Amino acid sequence: MLNKKAQLLGLMAIIGLTSTILGCREQAQATAPVAAPAPVVVAAPVVRTKELAMKALMALPELKAWSAHLEKTSGGKVHGALIEYDQAPKIVNGKRYWQFSFVENGSDAAHRWESFLVAQDSDEILVDDTASDKAITLDQWRKDSKPMERADAY
Repeated sequence: MLNKKAQLLGLMAIIGLTSTILGCREQAQATAPVAAPAPVVVAAPVVRTKELAMKALMALPELKAWSAHLEKTSGGKVHGALIEYDQAPKIVNGKRYWQFSFVENGSDAAHRWESFLVAQDSDEILVDDTASDKAITLDQWRKDSKPMERADAY
């Protein structure tokens, strides 16, 4: 009988110990910090400053060629330059554009050659036809106006 009592006490001790261990484990899991979900990375919208817009324009092959032509034919007295013709962004199809004109900048006056719209939130550049108040793509402008030939006409 003592043997059975000892077995019963041993069994109760094992059950108690197991319950304590499992209970602590469950409690530890319940109170353990839950890893936060990985943050969702949302790409910030591209925002082109005025300065970056001007650099993008002056990087166009047409404006480089026009500037070089003006410098060469004037002996350095006339330069190609960009002027902002309206500080307020122009809205075209819901997009905001910086507004610049490429001008022949001499000592007495600046003569506009072409006007451009540079997107503030993408790499898009449009040509602003101020006479018709329409904007066209660079590709369309190049096809229709053949701007690389313009330097040869002066």
